[in-house]
Amino acid sequence: MSIIKESLKKNNLIRKIYSKSDKMFFLILAKYFPVIASKYKYKKMTGKKLNLKNPQDFNEKLQWLKLYWQHPLIVKCADKYEVREYVKSCGCEEVLNELYGVYETTSEIDWDSLPSKFALQCTHGCGFNIICDDKSKLDKNETLEKLNRWLKIDYSLVAAELHYAKIKPRIICEKYIETDAGFLPNDYKLYCFHGKVHCTMVCTLRSKGHPLLDFYDRSWEIKLLYDEDNLLSNREIARPKSYEKMIEVAEKLSKPFPFVRVDFYDFNDTAILGEMTFTMAGCAIADFTDEGQKKLGDLINLPPKIKS
Repeated sequence: MSIIKESLKKNNLIRKIYSKSDKMFFLILAKYFPVIASKYKYKKMTGKKLNLKNPQDFNEKLQWLKLYWQHPLIVKCADKYEVREYVKSCGCEEVLNELYGVYETTSEIDWDSLPSKFALQCTHGCGFNIICDDKSKLDKNETLEKLNRWLKIDYSLVAAELHYAKIKPRIICEKYIETDAGFLPNDYKLYCFHGKVHCTMVCTLRSKGHPLLDFYDRSWEIKLLYDEDNLLSNREIARPKSYEKMIEVAEKLSKPFPFVRVDFYDFNDTAILGEMTFTMAGCAIADFTDEGQKKLGDLINLPPKIKS
């Protein structure tokens, strides 16, 4: 092993080959042996051994749910298009963002019919987003290249998140949400356990590329030291005017699940749903404090297993 490490340090080509083979090894594990893949990646990302027999903290319980509680409703709600039908069935259609179109291929996108500002995203994973604030300046060739590449990705293999394999890859185009000053709005992520909101993580300065994270309790009265970023912070974030509506909707949508994070924006004092997320950071969140891991983990009562 020491010979390999020395070679990696000295030779860029060898390093690239080794890195590529390591990635391929994990993709094979994730596809055919998701439990082993999860243990492997968890150790690599957190430095800890994954306890699936008696999971205790937040990460471990999310890993258990990811692997052993494969409820079909998770697939529907993680799908950024199909979730709209679920939201409507819960009587919460008013929080849905305006939808301009849904496309199975990039050739279906009618660019002329789109407004000057819009948001494109793929339905079957995370990070597949293109925010366009001026269509006249959009590099369409680069956009099409990205979208076509993303549509081919099996996102379930990134961190053995099995539900993503069952989501049909599509593209949706929605209304561009911005503040009065023209900036990206704050992102309010409500952590829901067994149908109850416990806390909210608010992401600010999203347009800077590295958003700041702050946790507040359900009533937005106490800051919770759940994230390392909080430990260094004395900032206070104003409670959004639509917060009560966010809580109301989040608790309706989260009722069937041991855990789900329901994300919103506040647009003109109105709650707009972002997405529903079940497996943040591949269930290996590295920047939560020990207190956050324990308290959030304690809120999850693991259900009987469901295997698809």
